[in-house]
Amino acid sequence: MTREECAALDAADPLKHFRDEFALPDGMIYLTGNSLGAMPKSAPERISAAVNDEWANRLVGGWNSARWYNQPTDLGDGIAPLIGAGPGQVVVGDSTSVVIYKAMAAAARLRPDRRVIVSDLSNFPTDRYVVEGLVKGLGGGYEIRDIGDLGTALGDDVAAVLLSQVDYRTGARRDMAAVTAQVHAAGAIMVWDLCHSVGAFPVDVGDADFALGCTYKYVNGGPGSPAFLYVAPRHQADAENVLSGWYGHAEPFAFEPHFRPAEGVRRFAVSTPHVLSGVALSAALEMWKRVDLHAVRAKSVALTSLFIDLVEAGGDRGLTLASPRDPDERGSQVSFLHPDGYPVMRALIDRGVHGDYRAPSLLRFGFAPLYLRYVDVWDAAALIGEVLDKELWRDERYAQRLAVT
Repeated sequence: MTREECAALDAADPLKHFRDEFALPDGMIYLTGNSLGAMPKSAPERISAAVNDEWANRLVGGWNSARWYNQPTDLGDGIAPLIGAGPGQVVVGDSTSVVIYKAMAAAARLRPDRRVIVSDLSNFPTDRYVVEGLVKGLGGGYEIRDIGDLGTALGDDVAAVLLSQVDYRTGARRDMAAVTAQVHAAGAIMVWDLCHSVGAFPVDVGDADFALGCTYKYVNGGPGSPAFLYVAPRHQADAENVLSGWYGHAEPFAFEPHFRPAEGVRRFAVSTPHVLSGVALSAALEMWKRVDLHAVRAKSVALTSLFIDLVEAGGDRGLTLASPRDPDERGSQVSFLHPDGYPVMRALIDRGVHGDYRAPSLLRFGFAPLYLRYVDVWDAAALIGEVLDKELWRDERYAQRLAVT
């Protein structure tokens, strides 16, 4: 495909007007939406109003008049349509790591006669780390079993399964409905990590028991924006929040001496929300109300497929595709292996193509259809070819590791 043909696709793109709603530096091809999404232009104005009016003028009154107090459930209701959930089923707050702990502890307690938690070594490391810490805290002979073949890993000793729908390294996508059914058939609780799913394509939590994720990737909620937790309605009365903070109390301002959980998903709130981060997220969620997620998915498939075709058209170049070639098995990410991946990525970033690197040799490129164009994909592939063909990555400065890769 020529660059002119890519420009024609951009002209006909039903999502093209959303690009104008993001702040994007000139000359940057941003393929890191799977790590930190671009900033909606509406976010600074919304944050300014929260700071200069709600905080400066209303002070403590903002908890009522600006609905700061209701942020966890208001934002949760905003996230719900993106994951196929309904009102009152999602709560927002804390970090992804904390939310994983809450979900997995609740899941284990729903199956008290079982002592195995199944996870996956290919999950993002924090998922595994949190489960390791939880197992130590639970005691009582709990163990972690690697997924391997799911059918083999499941048994009548498995309490809960924690899996990422999309592999953070390769972008490989699992069939949520099929896996959830398989886990339930074994009598276990299913917990999904949707960090690399939400905002990238339509998600349907379906029969899942719990689901969670961050909001700073494809949702574009801002660096460190709060995580979300979905709790299936059938579990909301019985699932226990082991982090029983005051915000999950039935009457927080009754100041009772002992914890009494709120009804519904609110019981999974823990502490005072980070209001300004929540305000930034709310700006992004207002935009998402106008987005057709099926159009997002169609463009994602087209962009990622085009990228693979263009990059591979230049020959070997030392690259090996690490992502599924079949778009049905892929999220909105393409990864390539290269033995000198780190300096290659540094050289690309210097030339305006922003992806990221994951050890030991993975080049990751995330495709956010709301602001990425077909001509961006064409230009990125051309620059990748230039960096590799001319071996521009061999510059010594690119071998120096930065703190964040």
